[in-house]
Amino acid sequence: MLNILGKRYYYFALSFIIIIPGLVILAIFGAPLSIDFVGGSLLEVSFDSGATPLPAEIIAIYDDLGFTDQTVQTTGVGTYIIRSDFLDESTRTQIVSTMEEKFNSPVTILRSDSVGPTIGREVTGRAGLAIFVSALGVIIYITFAFRGIAHAFRYGICAIIAMLHDALVVLSLAGIGGLLFGWQMDSLFLTAFLTVIGFSVQDKIVVFDRIRENSSIYRKLPFEKLANHSIVQTLQRSINTQLMTSEFMLLALALFGGVTLREFAVILLVGLLSGTYSSIFIAAPILVIWESQEWKNWFKFKKPTMA
Repeated sequence: MLNILGKRYYYFALSFIIIIPGLVILAIFGAPLSIDFVGGSLLEVSFDSGATPLPAEIIAIYDDLGFTDQTVQTTGVGTYIIRSDFLDESTRTQIVSTMEEKFNSPVTILRSDSVGPTIGREVTGRAGLAIFVSALGVIIYITFAFRGIAHAFRYGICAIIAMLHDALVVLSLAGIGGLLFGWQMDSLFLTAFLTVIGFSVQDKIVVFDRIRENSSIYRKLPFEKLANHSIVQTLQRSINTQLMTSEFMLLALALFGGVTLREFAVILLVGLLSGTYSSIFIAAPILVIWESQEWKNWFKFKKPTMA
């Protein structure tokens, strides 16, 4: 039988290596929040004549109108996404007219969104509240569903710890993507983030439920061996289901779905993969450590034997 739990500290180390760099980037440079959270305007335009002005030339138009914080992203030939401070209708019309005159090309507005800073704060607050309520609900549900075995609440706590692991992986990825590729945390990011959290909890319940079933079958087996046996039983199901139902589709979407969906697809791809990984290599090992109270031996050193 595969001894998966025997190498649990290697899995923890791998997670730290993945998570810490992104969190350091977020701590130094801040979260790359989009207008959906901080307020502002997004304007996606296309130059019909095929003109391809430099992003700096577009930024200069905003600078002339008194805007000081805008970014320009090229999404195709002659197509740009411009993020800036809040634009009212008249200012947006003026900007588009200036572009048409300066670059001698008709401009088509493909998308125009504006969000006030108050709405952005409300979205952030409600997302945080939703995560907190869902985490509390998961702990209560697992404790009730697993009430027939000892320390049922530990299963819920371990599921939430592993869920936080997946959330940190997504945040780390967003921080690295924001630094290297100019990604921003927008409403699509929030959708992917909440999806990862939901999938993460579901996959962990499947693994824990197999441990619960085996607890009544292999009563004399040490808990670590019982948990390892349960993981091996669910391993093929978890990997096959993950690959066949989501990963291949998301990989295709990331490669061929276009620039606007690429960040969303990559975050979902990595997040769902992390959910499967943490169900096997994080949640169950933490449960084993808690059940055996391993931390009592972490800092104990064996005395050298006398010759």
